Amino acid sequence: MSKNDINPPPFTNRLLHETSPYLMQHAHNPVDWYPWGPEALERAHTENKPILLSIGYSACHWCHVMAHESFEDPATAELMNQNFVNIKVDREERPDLDGIYMEAVQAMTGRGGWPMTVFLTPDGAPFYAGTYFPPDDRYAPQMPGFPAILLALAEAWEQRPADIAHNATQIKQILENNLKLANQSSDLLDEDLLKTAWATLADQFDFKRGGLNGAPKFPQPMLLDFALRCYRRFHDPIALQVVELTLHKMANGGMYDQLGGGFHRYSTDAVWLVPHFEKMLYDNAQLSQTYLNAFLLTGNAFYEQIAVETLDYVVREMLSPTGGFYSTQDADSEGEEGKFFVWSRAEIEAALGSDAPAFIKYYGVTDKGNFEHKNILNVPRPLETVAVELNMTGADLQEILSRGRTILYKLREQRIKPGRDEKMLTAWNGMMLKSFAIAARVLKRPDYLEIALGNANFILQNLEREGKLLRTFKEGQEAKLNGYLEDYSYLVDGLLALYEATFDLNWLQHARRLTDTMLGRYWDDENSCFYDTATDHETLVVRPRSYFDNAVPSGQSVAADVLLRLALLTGDTQDYQPKAAAVLRQFAALAVEHPSGFGRLLGVLDFWLGAPKEVVIVGQSDAADVQALLEVVYGAYLPNKVVMLRDTSVSAEQEAQYPLLQDRTQIEGKATAYVCENYTCQRPVTTVEELEQQLELNTIPFK
Repeated sequence: MSKNDINPPPFTNRLLHETSPYLMQHAHNPVDWYPWGPEALERAHTENKPILLSIGYSACHWCHVMAHESFEDPATAELMNQNFVNIKVDREERPDLDGIYMEAVQAMTGRGGWPMTVFLTPDGAPFYAGTYFPPDDRYAPQMPGFPAILLALAEAWEQRPADIAHNATQIKQILENNLKLANQSSDLLDEDLLKTAWATLADQFDFKRGGLNGAPKFPQPMLLDFALRCYRRFHDPIALQVVELTLHKMANGGMYDQLGGGFHRYSTDAVWLVPHFEKMLYDNAQLSQTYLNAFLLTGNAFYEQIAVETLDYVVREMLSPTGGFYSTQDADSEGEEGKFFVWSRAEIEAALGSDAPAFIKYYGVTDKGNFEHKNILNVPRPLETVAVELNMTGADLQEILSRGRTILYKLREQRIKPGRDEKMLTAWNGMMLKSFAIAARVLKRPDYLEIALGNANFILQNLEREGKLLRTFKEGQEAKLNGYLEDYSYLVDGLLALYEATFDLNWLQHARRLTDTMLGRYWDDENSCFYDTATDHETLVVRPRSYFDNAVPSGQSVAADVLLRLALLTGDTQDYQPKAAAVLRQFAALAVEHPSGFGRLLGVLDFWLGAPKEVVIVGQSDAADVQALLEVVYGAYLPNKVVMLRDTSVSAEQEAQYPLLQDRTQIEGKATAYVCENYTCQRPVTTVEELEQQLELNTIPFK
């Protein structure tokens, strides 16, 4: 018998049976919550009541604060229940609703964030909005209390319906106009666009601390990847400088978990020290790829180490037994932000004994601490500098640090861990699938490949139904919610990486099939770009279309990326390539003007303009000479390439589907490489040196 059987919660609402942990966290609020759906919307129409829409996510600290202060308060709940139809939404499950209503919040308030609180007409048109509202009036800064807001809006709904209708009409018009932001450019897509975008972006970097100027500091992996591409293309040393500075500052700061690996969401300050402690699957997917790219370009083993520690953290904490990846870990544990991750000086001294002084000096531990009187471990100075001050060798200090990290990690494991959001999202799983597939190939890690294979099988078995992708899955419940553009494009991106890690054409076939479905259900012929929602999605106040690459890339950018790659791999220049080019023409001018919001799209533009290498290796995949040639291809930073392998397992039928594989034979029985550009091939080669020359590896400026 559980504790709840003995003392059942005094309140239970409809959220009890949802898949989202965030929604389930509110299942025992006195608020009469509904999930978004026909039941709530029909009630709003029938009773002519406004909708109170609350959007957040499980790892959101201020979402928990507002829930405790307002949604758990019976008096506040009574006001909500009497005057509104109350709907709770997990932004991670419903990016369409989150995107639409975040635009409304920003239009009405000039800022955005979560928790998001939006008041709607029964038709879903927003008329008033904000983010966090305190439980009472506050004057520094001036913020009206939530009960006062509820009463004022309830009165306005009853007494001033014309004002409400006017507001709703205006905001809906803004939302519709925002869909028309993009304009098809008549300008040629050329290298000058990349130069201009990079020049604008370079001015926004912090050359002292890394990252973009100001605080808070977000990791921005897409912008760092674009900078790496600019270094390779333009040989601009500033591009590599800002990337290396940022990667070192992030990995040595408190935003990186110095004991367990993996990155927190962002740094609340300008020096990467104090993080917002939640850990997101998508951040760690993207950052592990960025560190691997930096490793390939520079050969710096530190970047490899951070990538491996990040992926190992994901395996340990975020991988389900079924092969799917969980979504997030909370910022809070035991009701306190960061409690799991911070240390007092006394705790470290008690745990490490004679090793403590050196450990404390290296990790910047102080008596006062740097967060709530506790210490966030960070590396403020190089190991060699600290070793000299301690009058010991670097090797001796490294041994002390390694020993200390092991001891503190084991102690930390005895603490109560932060909550974990165990829903599995198709899009985010596709991102992490790509990370493990790339790392498996680059680092020669068969264990990572097994994880990637298990994840791909998990997604296709559990999150696809009748040829269509679904959005979310939780153990013990069926997958549900229509997939979005990002679910298709991210998963295809992951499957393409998995093909290049295995050269199993089945994964390429799955990628093609899902891409064709994506084009059929999301492509907008009239505007030459994609919608976020499918043709058979429920009707919302507007049909959303995302442009910007924010914390995650827009589905639009990734879709253009995979279309270009598939065009090369399949030879389909009639459908895939023209649509990708149309997306680039649609958004290129906007991306050049606002490069910080289009990191992934600018990378796609670099691919389009970069004469991508089409590499085919012929021979048995496990042969030593084949592996030697593949090591050339995957051991260098070559972002603009596609790779195929033709071995005896390729059937005549498969060969006919892939022009790159046709008429590829070995020379004198040796592993043979064909390097092509724009479907024109150089002479086949059999040696590592010849392949390096054809890939122009000697033209890349290394540090």
